[in-house]
Amino acid sequence: MAEPDPSSFASHADHLTQHLYLRCRVDFGSRALRGTAALTVRAERDGLRCLVLDTKDLQISKVAVNGQETKFALGQRHSFKGAPLEITLPFELRRGQDVIVETSFETSPKSSALQWLTPEQTSGKKHPFLFSQCQAIHCRAILPCQDTPSVKLTYYAEVSVPKELVALMSANRDGEMPDPEDGNRKIYRFSQKVPIPCYLIAFVVGALESRQIGPRTLVWAEKELADKSAYEFAETEAMLKTAEDLAGPYVWGQYDLLVLPPSFPYGGMENPCLTFVTPTLLAGDRSLSNVIAHEISHSWTGNLVTNKTWEHFWLNEGHTVYLERRIGGRLFGEQFRHFQALGGWRELQNTINTLGDTSPFTNLIPNLNEVDPDVAYSTVPYEKGFALLFHLEQLLGGPDVFIGFLKAYIQQFAYKSAVTEDWKKFLYSYFKDKVDVLNKVDWNAWMHTPGMPPVKPTYDMTLSNSCVALSQRWSKAKESDLCSFSSADLKDLSSHQLIEFLALLLLEAPLPVSHVKRMQEVYNFNAVNNSEIRFRWLRLCIQAKWEEAIPLALKMATEQGRMKFTRPLFRDLYNFEKSRDQAISSFMQHRARMHPVAAMLVAKDLKVGQGQTA
Repeated sequence: MAEPDPSSFASHADHLTQHLYLRCRVDFGSRALRGTAALTVRAERDGLRCLVLDTKDLQISKVAVNGQETKFALGQRHSFKGAPLEITLPFELRRGQDVIVETSFETSPKSSALQWLTPEQTSGKKHPFLFSQCQAIHCRAILPCQDTPSVKLTYYAEVSVPKELVALMSANRDGEMPDPEDGNRKIYRFSQKVPIPCYLIAFVVGALESRQIGPRTLVWAEKELADKSAYEFAETEAMLKTAEDLAGPYVWGQYDLLVLPPSFPYGGMENPCLTFVTPTLLAGDRSLSNVIAHEISHSWTGNLVTNKTWEHFWLNEGHTVYLERRIGGRLFGEQFRHFQALGGWRELQNTINTLGDTSPFTNLIPNLNEVDPDVAYSTVPYEKGFALLFHLEQLLGGPDVFIGFLKAYIQQFAYKSAVTEDWKKFLYSYFKDKVDVLNKVDWNAWMHTPGMPPVKPTYDMTLSNSCVALSQRWSKAKESDLCSFSSADLKDLSSHQLIEFLALLLLEAPLPVSHVKRMQEVYNFNAVNNSEIRFRWLRLCIQAKWEEAIPLALKMATEQGRMKFTRPLFRDLYNFEKSRDQAISSFMQHRARMHPVAAMLVAKDLKVGQGQTA
């Protein structure tokens, strides 16, 4: 029996979607997508008379089954899951029978999957911009579908947009033509022949240009950022080749990158054939390219082998962080891999300090019954998942032995979806000569217990020691010691080490204001544009209650929308009584320009009602 997905209404026990043929028109005037979604659906049991699909805030005007119009009804709306679309079949289906279910739909201007940007919100300031973000459960806010990662489908799409704009999707490009119905529009065509879960359906429409940076890679961005992006991500092909060597052949054809406007809420999104990334990665020195290694790794763990429900999200993210760091190890050395791994352990400590060590969201496998996956989202599946795999690597014979397992796991579950039990059974069968070692692992503590993991892996400290020493000097310094610090302290530290130095200070009690003032005098962190350094520095200042940093922290929280930065900055500003009111009023002012998911979560952080306005 198929395990039910608590985040979906569309039962995959009754029917499975095989293919989507999407035709739609992007209307910037009314902020809507209008079109038809034709799903090829296979019955999984005899006597099937009704199909249920997921929808959220969609208008459905018509449903046809094999060309025959049929009855349908939208069920009661759930707060975050949307409403089930119940379709009465005009004839009974037997098991294994395929039908084409075509729905005519229109999205809401408030669709949680889409962000519509005005020309002023883009770099070029001339044209509007649209992008989608379907993970975890927002594809249903674009089109009726089985919005569960347990179901995989291929797709073909035809998208009509204003002719001065470019449309791209998470698929290989299949040409363009003038729109026969409107001389001011163009139709772009796309084909995705590898079956994917719905959350990987993605598109973008904007004034985009491309630069070739590798044999299978174009980087797409607005003209103003195109050259900078091409420079920043020049290592992409080397990372792809390394990933193939570690994980097996890359099956998706093209691997393009798209740099989005600043309101994009994530660091990156692994949409197949077209990774979406935040412009906050454009540090100018390629130092934040580990996000690209992460998204590349998803081409195997996540996109090829997928978590069956969002409760098993760690299968996607823990393995992807593991692969990302293996790529880093190959390209920059094993000490660097250990340094990044230890940085991840500190990020996990930070997250668990924020959520609380008894929070059920700190379980590796959380219960998502009646829980919005966006609300449960944190670094836990990434870093607790990675820590488990790194611990297993050390128990089972080292990196070369463990990558053999990972490659075999990918081969075994490619094109399928899995739960943790599938992974664990495969682990036991692969390491059948080491079952005694595996039996010593406290699986319940790792998987089902909140807080930090039961075991800390061993880390090579070579690159971390200088960060630890400097952070300890600052946290132990008395007023009279402050004159002993100078800009020379940083001369041998890489930007990665500066990030780690600040991250270590964030795990300590807040510094006195005198210390952060002195730090600014000698290190001039206010002048640093690397987003990861700037973010941690500003958090340190606000936690130290340095009032002069308030405008800088507000600016960073609002001029970009990456939730990794925006949410903690807003939370720190809210917790500082001198900046609480400013944080709320600044959020209210910017709310309409924020991504819908980011706005919803920051509102929760600031304890602001959904209906309140500035």
